[in-house]
Parts: sequence; C-alpha cells; structure tokens
Amino acid sequence: MIQPHTFRRSAFILFASVLTIVALVTQSCKKSRSDLGAELYKKTGNKIFKDATPEGLAEVFKQVLAEEKGNLTNPKTIASFYEQNGYDPVFVADHTFNGDVDLTANYFAKASEHGLDPSMFKAGEIKQLVAKFKDKKAIKSLDEAYHDIAKLELLTANSLINYSNALQYGMISPRKIYARYFTQTIRPDSIAMLNALRATNLKSFLDSIQPKDPQYKMLQKALIAGGTAQGMTKEETLRYLVVNLERLRWKNKPKENKYVIVNIPDYRLDVMENGKSALNMKVIVGEGRNTDNQISLVEYDESDKIDRPFSRETPQLNSMIYAAQVNPVWNIPQSIATKEIMVEAAQDPYYLSNKGIDVYKNGKKVEDPETIDWSGAQKGEYEFKQRPSEDNSLGNIKFLFKNNSSVYLHDTPAKNAFNQNMRALSHGCVRVGDPLALAHSLFGESNAYQTIEKNMADPKPSPTTLSLPKKVPVYITYVTCWADENGTLQYRPDVYGLDVVLYGHLKKFLPNSSQLAAL
Repeated sequence: MIQPHTFRRSAFILFASVLTIVALVTQSCKKSRSDLGAELYKKTGNKIFKDATPEGLAEVFKQVLAEEKGNLTNPKTIASFYEQNGYDPVFVADHTFNGDVDLTANYFAKASEHGLDPSMFKAGEIKQLVAKFKDKKAIKSLDEAYHDIAKLELLTANSLINYSNALQYGMISPRKIYARYFTQTIRPDSIAMLNALRATNLKSFLDSIQPKDPQYKMLQKALIAGGTAQGMTKEETLRYLVVNLERLRWKNKPKENKYVIVNIPDYRLDVMENGKSALNMKVIVGEGRNTDNQISLVEYDESDKIDRPFSRETPQLNSMIYAAQVNPVWNIPQSIATKEIMVEAAQDPYYLSNKGIDVYKNGKKVEDPETIDWSGAQKGEYEFKQRPSEDNSLGNIKFLFKNNSSVYLHDTPAKNAFNQNMRALSHGCVRVGDPLALAHSLFGESNAYQTIEKNMADPKPSPTTLSLPKKVPVYITYVTCWADENGTLQYRPDVYGLDVVLYGHLKKFLPNSSQLAAL
C-alpha cells in the first residue's frame, strides 16, 4: 500500500517536473540573445554595439513602442509579439545583415504594381535605417543604437503586416462600405498578422502572399502597361483596374467545385464546375441608381463614397440553393403591393382578376376585390398573392436559397427584356434566361428534373417544391472588369455606382501618377 506521504512526495516531484518542462518549452520559444552585443558588433563592425544587452534594449524598446504607438496600424498585435518574445530584435539580428530586410523593402517599393501607394509601406525609411546599421561609424552611442534597433523593428513589423494584409485581404472591408453586401468575407486577424511576424524566410513568405489568381495577374499586367480602354479616358481605365484588383484581393471567392455565380454588371449567370463555366445565360437584375451611367470614375465627388442603394438593387450575397419551386405562387412584397398593385387596381377594376392576383385581408381571402375602394386603402391593409399561370411574374419556376433580402433566381414571362443591353430591370430578384437548363444543371438527369420539366409545361399548373439532393452554392457578385477566356479585358458599366463608392474609400491608398509612370 502506498503511504500518503509517499504519494504527496511523488505528486510534488511530478508537478515540479511539469513546471520545469513548461519553463524550458517557454524559454525555447524565445531566442536567447545573451551575446547580443557581440553578435551585433560582429555584424556591424561598430564598437558601440559591444556593450549592448537584451535588458538594456528592452527598456529602450518599451519607450520607443509607447512613442510610436500612434504610428502603428496594429499596435496591440505588435506590442504583444515583442512582449511575448522579450523584445527580441528578430528583424535586426536575423534578417538585416543577410539582405532580407532590404529585399522586403524592395517588395514594398513595388506596391504600385498592385495599384497601391508604396509610401504606405515605408520602404525608403527602412532602407535608410538598414544602411545606417551597415555603416561602421553612423551610430555613435549605445542609446542611439537601442533606439535605432527598436525603430527598425517596429517599422519593419508594421509595414510587413500592412503589406501582408493588403495583398491577402485587400485594403477595404466591403461590409463596411456597401449597404447591401452579405457575402462572407474573411478579414485579417491577429493570427494572420503574427504569422507574418514569425516568418523565418521573408522572401518565401512574401512570394507566398502575392496573388496567384490568373485574373489578378492579367489586370495587374494591364495596369503596368498603362493602356486606355476603348471609349474611356486613361484615368477612368486606371480606376477600373485598381477597384477590380481590390475586389480580387478580398477573401470572398468560391472554393467549391460546383457553384452558381451571378455577376450583376454583366447581367450573366454561370454554373461553374472545376473552374470552368459549364452553363451560362443572360439574367435580369434589380434596378440601380446608375443605369444611365451618369455617375462615373472620370469625375469623382467625395460624397459619392457614401453608398446610397436604390431600393430595388440586387444585393451581393452568398448562400446555398436548396430547392426549386415549380409553378410558384408569388407572395407579392408589401412595397410592390403599395406602389404598383394597388395603384393599378385603382385604375382598372379588372386588373387583379386578369393577372390572377388574389387579395387577402387579415389572412382571409377577399372574394370580390373589385368592390374595394383602393383610393382609401391603407398601406399593409391587404396582402396579395399571384396564382401560378403564364402571367405569374415568377414564371414557371423559382430557385430558393436562404437570405435576408427575400431574393431568389426565377423564371419570367417577360422574355423580350433579355434582348436589351441594359438589364437592370427587376425588383431585386434575378430573372434567369434559361431556367430549365439551370434546373437540369442543378438536378441532373433525375426523377426530380423529369418532374420539373413535365410540370413547367402543365397547362393547369399547381405549385410543386422539389428539394435538391445536394445543395449548390450561389454567389451574387459585382465585377466590372475582368479578362475573358482569350485574355481580352472586358469592361462593364458601373450600373449600381459601386465602383465609385469603392474608389472613394480606396483612393487614399492609390499610387500617384509619377509612381504609376515608373511601372
């Protein structure tokens, strides 16, 4: 039998061993710079560094960090990194004298190739400090040495985080600037920022964060070439490129092998499979505030960066298509009922019956709506539903996906509208040009698809809902410039004025004309 005192002694030894292991592991996470002075003297040839100690540097580093806090984009993350690592000068000691920091500054200096202002990343200041360390006589006191080490560390850390965030996530959060943006978009967090600071091979890290998307590279090539698109000024062409480069940096792109994507300014739907379009068709999207393209990137007004969406604009979103409803009933939204249906009914007593629209009050169907005095009806007093028919505004089928904007993809009886060039004509939903083909793409050669095909042709239609055996992602997006399959750049009018909004927020981060001329 184990005696209690023996058990307690064994437990104490085990606990002490665990504490020792934890302490060793914690210490191993931090670099030992006990020979900091000798190390820096060997690398710089400047005798001033002989007396440098980690403790002396830490005291000055804390002071400089407090002084520079207002100049850092992410001061808490940077402060936490250095606090946890004992204010170890990782960039100065490990990356300055082998050329890594200079190389990093070279990447920063070429930020204009991404449509970004290089001065944001302080390449020139970094290079000046690096040159000072490499000059044996430039640093004349130990206090100056400590200050310069801290400054170069913070300058490099801040610029590396900013550059990494810009290329991997974009400069602007679309959720913050767009009123009707509901697409899941990943933004940088402290983990992503710390990964940048912990990179052991800076060149490999910088190469890894350069956007690899072929679309990005083609727009980047066009930006560097500095050409002018047909019918545009050089300035407008440039602005088209930089706003769409920014969109490509946002982490909101589909990753699934199969998905449906609608590009609002292109009035087009594609079913993408394994990176290629397996089906495409024309679509009609919601009305916009800029259908005549009067607001443009040629002349920009500061007030334009405030997003003021028209009530019928189709939102940007992502969701999952989970079902199709054949021969749907249209539950007419209250806004349409008030502004259109009730107005038409007041002018024509037979309008409702001709359109197959039933009227409800307090949940009960009104048997004789022709007797209603619509001129005195109150907003919200009546509800309207349109029965399945060839006149139903949803056509013969609608595709359902969850969203908070009450939009969906659907058929339409107004087929002639697909022949128009400007197709921002709906109340917000997306009308699809070939709904049967879309159903076939989603359901495949299944019994459900056979039911859809049969019921859509039924002369006496009734609503039928069929669930997709496997949900398919849908993305409704907004892109005004891209390279087509032949590498030719395509430009589309900014039908909702969203380029102008984005440019308004982005322009303070853009390179000036001389920086662009140097590309």
